[in-house]
Amino acid sequence: MGDLVAPSRCAACDSVVRRLAAFCPACAATVERAAPPSDDEPIAAFAYGGALAVAITRMKYDRRPDLARPLGHLFANALATRVTTLEGALVVPVPLHPMRLAERGFNQSALLARHACAHLGGDFSPRALVRVRDTGRQASLDRAGRLRNVDDAFLARRPERVEGRRVLLVDDVTTTGATLRACAQALRNAGALEVASAVVARAHREGAATGVSSALPP
Repeated sequence: MGDLVAPSRCAACDSVVRRLAAFCPACAATVERAAPPSDDEPIAAFAYGGALAVAITRMKYDRRPDLARPLGHLFANALATRVTTLEGALVVPVPLHPMRLAERGFNQSALLARHACAHLGGDFSPRALVRVRDTGRQASLDRAGRLRNVDDAFLARRPERVEGRRVLLVDDVTTTGATLRACAQALRNAGALEVASAVVARAHREGAATGVSSALPP
């Protein structure tokens, strides 16, 4: 009944789509699966580009948290082909700095991580990490600049919650992996047993090195 009143819309072009579908057929044709990760890369569901890039940009910068639902559903389904269960794992989104969170009104990575937990289990912990420095946007920096920008920018809020746990980090997009690497280091410093990472999209492989495992251990 709700779909009749407010039908689902394509996350990129706003065409009417079936319930829970992220994209219309034309936009879906532009979405590409990501190549399998190497040992030092995160699990990436898709390549960053086409309608997916448009949708992620709309969600973040046009302040469209509603788009996290279809994108999160798409992400969780893709992640299920790489990780069968998150049982026993702590699922942690990459945090925003409080100033940026207040400006945007939501953390897109937390919304996506919640969908991963809903489909695959796991212990969703949206506040396990805190960003202690406002690092600004990484997109305008080269790889070396990104690494410097996020160095010591994250801290485990409650180390006792992280200690001895398997952790899955979740973010929307990775490029060089600098942010994920810094987050993983903060979690390891807090005593995390294993750290893996998963993202909706990988922008490109330029010097990608996350410093985290590409899959959760059994």
